[in-house]
Amino acid sequence: MDPIRSNIRAMAAYVPGEQPAAGTYIKLNTNENPYPPSPRVLEALQAALTGDHLRRYPDSTGRAFRETAGRVHGVDPDAIVIGNGSDDVLTILTRTFVPEGGLVVTMTPSYVLYRTMSQIQGAKYQEVPFAKGWRLPRPWPVRGAKMTIIANPNSPSGTCVDANELAEIEGPLIVDEAYVDFAERNCLQMLSRKDVVVTRTLSKSYGLAGIRFGYGIADPALVREFGKVKDTYNCDVLSLVAAQAALEDQAYMQQTRALIVQTRQRLEAGLSKLGFEVTPSQANFVWCRRADRPLRPILEELKQRRILVRYFDYAGYGDGLRITVGTEQEIGRLLEEVGRL
Repeated sequence: MDPIRSNIRAMAAYVPGEQPAAGTYIKLNTNENPYPPSPRVLEALQAALTGDHLRRYPDSTGRAFRETAGRVHGVDPDAIVIGNGSDDVLTILTRTFVPEGGLVVTMTPSYVLYRTMSQIQGAKYQEVPFAKGWRLPRPWPVRGAKMTIIANPNSPSGTCVDANELAEIEGPLIVDEAYVDFAERNCLQMLSRKDVVVTRTLSKSYGLAGIRFGYGIADPALVREFGKVKDTYNCDVLSLVAAQAALEDQAYMQQTRALIVQTRQRLEAGLSKLGFEVTPSQANFVWCRRADRPLRPILEELKQRRILVRYFDYAGYGDGLRITVGTEQEIGRLLEEVGRL
């Protein structure tokens, strides 16, 4: 008798981007921030390594972080739930909202981990294709979902949809804003709806992918229910102090954001000149395609030249390369090498 649950046996594992040893490649495949985190983060981590901080359990609710996040976003601290990366927050939401056999809906092409989370839960899973121009189909075609997740900005396209389009979707609605700090707008205004959750991460705009910290913002009544589901100590002492220090230094985040947006524009223009079809991005990466030649050989040739990018092939849609915005020097090298292929 097979001891493994049938839905786990049947599913394919999520495959993250390649993580080689540091310094061996120009790494443009996992949407990490090319710049270090705020100096305040390092100061906070050094302070946390003294005294009793590591001997004691962390604050299970992350109250100090939630108070900081409440000030930054203008929300009640009790409207915030913490997680070990935003993927952990999304898992908490899935476990809270979706019963076995319940329906989870998302878009395609989009973040493939949504499928994995749904399959682990034993849920039904439905993907809705984007309409032309990376818009949501209107009217929204699905009713009765136990949870709908929309990545906004979307990955791999880097595109955003307007809150007015999202408003047509029945709740519970999860707006995954992992990349929103690189965009021109966000969906925090949708929190007036009691069935909306906005999720954020510190992995991208704050340069803390190695810390693993994310959070969700929702009606406090919902957050109380999430607290029943999440692991008791899902965020450790170091991640909590690092996240709080990073969020407090908004000036530093805005400086690095401006650098990334400037380089993103250079990357989009450079790829277009080299014959790629480039989708204008609101994230820290660029999605590009070609009709005249296959893309996988480009991926492999770049890897031979010590540059990593990400290749995706979506059923019914086609393939493309998702390229993280690195430093000016890294993007200059990428464009130079692509121009030689």
